[in-house]
Amino acid sequence: MRIVIAGGHGRIALRLERLLAARGYGVAGIVRDPAQEDDLREAGAEPVLCDLESATVDHVAGILAGADVAVFAAGAGPGSGAARKDTVDRGAAVLFADAAERAGVRRFLMVSSMGADARHEGDEVFDAYLRAKGEADDHLRTRLGLEWTVLRPGSLLDEPGTGLVDLEAATGPGAVPRDDVAAVLAELVETPATAGLTLELVSGPVPVPVAVKAVAGN
Repeated sequence: MRIVIAGGHGRIALRLERLLAARGYGVAGIVRDPAQEDDLREAGAEPVLCDLESATVDHVAGILAGADVAVFAAGAGPGSGAARKDTVDRGAAVLFADAAERAGVRRFLMVSSMGADARHEGDEVFDAYLRAKGEADDHLRTRLGLEWTVLRPGSLLDEPGTGLVDLEAATGPGAVPRDDVAAVLAELVETPATAGLTLELVSGPVPVPVAVKAVAGN
């Protein structure tokens, strides 16, 4: 299986790359900074240089050709303004979904955010972020050629993961280590029966593999 991850140098993506490489999968991570390539190689992933803010759908479809799974884990990141929330968290996500459909990739995982909503109100940068993520999720749901799953984690933590989560259509607010987000994504890669689901994720009492199997097919 070949998996291509947008935002390949992100803190969730690097963790996911290590997990997938350890399972024997071929993993490629899209980055725009050549200085990040060695970090991806260390994680077991093939770095692919591409700026998703300026790339064309055809170019990204070429990168995705032959992939079994596409994962959107890119983000404008902290410190970025509302304009980049639109060009990355919305625009790049829309581009990546369109390119995946054009390339014939069936499985698509979207790393979204709890509270994402295209109709979210407010003038702060975080409000713009939630609108951008919501618009990207809404667009993905219109891509009939994709077997998509949207994952919406709560507040992200850098503390070690516990392997125990709450994964449901609606969990209520909470936090979750990035380790556990990556672990859930790795299980979702292997669980196509979660296609068509939008899932919230926080820390909880259930082991990751059990939590993913529990929502599969619902």
